[in-house]
Formats: sequence, structure tokens, C-alpha cells
Amino acid sequence: MSDIFREIDEELRRDNIAKLWERYGAYLIGFAVLVVLITAGIVGWREYRSRQLQAEGTRYAAAVDLARQGEDDKAVQAFATVARDASGGHSLLARFEEAALKAKQGDEGGAVMIYDAVANDASLDRSYRDLATILSAMHGLAKGDPKAAIERVAPLTQAGQPWRASALEVTAIAKLKAGDRPAALDTYKQISDDPDAPQGIRARAAEMVSALGQ
Repeated sequence: MSDIFREIDEELRRDNIAKLWERYGAYLIGFAVLVVLITAGIVGWREYRSRQLQAEGTRYAAAVDLARQGEDDKAVQAFATVARDASGGHSLLARFEEAALKAKQGDEGGAVMIYDAVANDASLDRSYRDLATILSAMHGLAKGDPKAAIERVAPLTQAGQPWRASALEVTAIAKLKAGDRPAALDTYKQISDDPDAPQGIRARAAEMVSALGQ
């Protein structure tokens, strides 16, 4: 008897499945096709992005090689192209490299323009924007108002800021340019006494403390 009941149960189950398939089979097939298309699209996009990133990396590396070879003019153009056409990290790095080369060539104004553009780019992480702000203030000191530089980096000199030591160093340089030697000395002391400051910045600050304290 149990076999008969099991057979009846299986027949009912098959009948229900057949009715469900008859009613919803077209939708299930459509959904399956959609899943396949989405998966293929994702895989295709990943492959495209991988090729694109490889090409961007190659162009960026070529620009770096030009800079290492002393071909600064060509390197500036190459970095500008990468910054304009690339995306993500390569574009950001190229913007910083282009600005640094412009400053090296004596084009402080051109460097400041690039740093300001990075600092004002809301799509970027705050740490990169803050770094660009510091670099802009530093290079702007060549022809700019030292008090304006001090005010600009002031928020970044607060405790807990990732670029605090660099911002304080720019502040000290600006105070020296403004003729306020005692204030600059105090700022350099603050840097040299900060155990969290990078070793290179602390070493420079200690040298300035020694020089200004004489």
C-alpha cells in the first residue's frame, strides 16, 4: 500500500510541476537568459577594465621614464595626457607628477593651478585633497602672501590630521618669509618634538631649530 501512495504522490507532484511550468515556464526562461546576459556583461566589463588599466599603466610608466631621463617637457605632456584620459589612481598620480615637474621647471603658477584643481575635486579622497592643499600653499609661497598660506593650511595643523607635520612645516616656512623668526622657531620646535611626525620632517625641523636658535 505504501508504494501505491508514493506513486500517487509522485504523480500529483509531476502534475503540479507541469502546470507550474506551463504557466510560468516562459518567465523562467526569460529570467535565465537575463542572468546569462548580465553575467556575460559583467565579465566583459571586467576584461575591458583590465585591458584599460594595463594600457593606462603603460602610458604612466612611459611618462615616468621620460622624467627619469631628464625629458621634462615631454614628461609634462605625457603626464597631462594620462591625467586627462586615464581614470582612478593613474590619473591622480599623473596630476601630482605633472605639477611636480612644472614646479621643477620654475612654473610655480602652473603647479599651483594643478594642485588647486586636485584640492577642489570633490570626487577624490580627503587625504589626497589635503595633500594637494599643502603642496599648493608651499609652491604658492614663491610669489604669494605668506599669511594666506598659513591660513590655508591651518585646519590641517590640528592634532589627528594625517598631514599635520607637513602643514606645520609649510607654516614655519611661511612665518620665516613673513619675517617672524621667533614664531617660525616655535613651530619648528613643535615639529621636532612630535614623535608622530615623519623622521625626515623631524630631522629638517631639528636642523632649523639649531640654525634659528643661534
